Amino acid sequence: MVRMLRPFTRAVTYTRWLHLSMAVVWPALWLFIDEAWWTVGTATVLLGLAGLVPAVRVVEGFQARLLLTGHRDGSASAEIVVAPSATWGDRGRMVVWLQTRLFLGALVSHLSVQLLLLTADLVSTAFSGERAGGAFLHVEGPRWWHALFAPLPLAVAAAVVVGSGHLVTRIALRLLGPSPTERLTALEERTEQLLERTRIARELHDSIGHALTVAVVQAGAARAAGDPAFTDRALDAIEETGRAALEDLERVLGVLRESEKPVRSGPTLADADRLLDSARASGAKVDAEVTGPVETVPGPVSREGYRILQESLTNVLRHAGAVPVRVRVHVADGTLVLAIRNPLPAAVTGSGRGSGLRGIRERATLLGGRARTGPDEGDWQVHAELPLR
Repeated sequence: MVRMLRPFTRAVTYTRWLHLSMAVVWPALWLFIDEAWWTVGTATVLLGLAGLVPAVRVVEGFQARLLLTGHRDGSASAEIVVAPSATWGDRGRMVVWLQTRLFLGALVSHLSVQLLLLTADLVSTAFSGERAGGAFLHVEGPRWWHALFAPLPLAVAAAVVVGSGHLVTRIALRLLGPSPTERLTALEERTEQLLERTRIARELHDSIGHALTVAVVQAGAARAAGDPAFTDRALDAIEETGRAALEDLERVLGVLRESEKPVRSGPTLADADRLLDSARASGAKVDAEVTGPVETVPGPVSREGYRILQESLTNVLRHAGAVPVRVRVHVADGTLVLAIRNPLPAAVTGSGRGSGLRGIRERATLLGGRARTGPDEGDWQVHAELPLR
């Protein structure tokens, strides 16, 4: 019983009924002024023509969101579009919606009024024998047993109100919802947002992770060395790495703050010397070899190559420490090849499933290339091949 009464405690039940009633207000007024049924036909035609106006979709969508979805920005509300009609298909659906709303509103309003009048007739004839104005009962004299049936029309009217509200909401979601083109556009925007979030997460992981790793390694080495000169060099390395990380952080935060502002380019392979010097200052013995015209590598490929190299050196410092590292950067035949190898620590086994290594493989895949990470002949290797086109 409580479950049956629950819809009548929700405001949306009554706003839906109001939404349907509003659809027949102006045709009813017109019929009241000129009592001719041809006026209803004229109103129907005018309503159909109005559906061809693109801006009508905005008005109807706003009304449907406000009155049919419970006054909240939920999933049902988001499924109703508040935008002008962009295609003839949108206009056609709007014409069908206006006609359906008019017909359903007229039917529900008529039934509601007649059922209420029937209840009043039953109550009136039960005590006085006179009708209250309805056209259903034709009796003479009081009929006390009519009072027993008085609640029945009220129950039917309540069911009509609730059922028609659910029905008009389902129709609105179908006719006022996004078209296939709009759904595809929204899906593409959502995909772009997810890709952007993933890219920002990788940027922060690689940049901040590298800076923190260098700072920890340098601080530990300076404390162990006990040499003021070495400590000064370590502090210089920490300062330089931290400054670079702050620049990267400010750039990424700028993207988040002002999405329409042009994004400043990140570091490229032309700045790789900064990474190599930072790794050397942290104790790693870096043997670097760069062959081919690195300066001709396209910006997106060069930036991703820089991040791959940065994450690789960060992993060396974090997991292997001050060990020899071989770095090979080769550009030829339309491909950028990055190869980073270092002695494999005894405690490390498997192919590696950390987020940094996963980010390396994702970067390569997004550019149409490939990357391998893991043990190889007693070394740990990161081997990435990125196409230049």
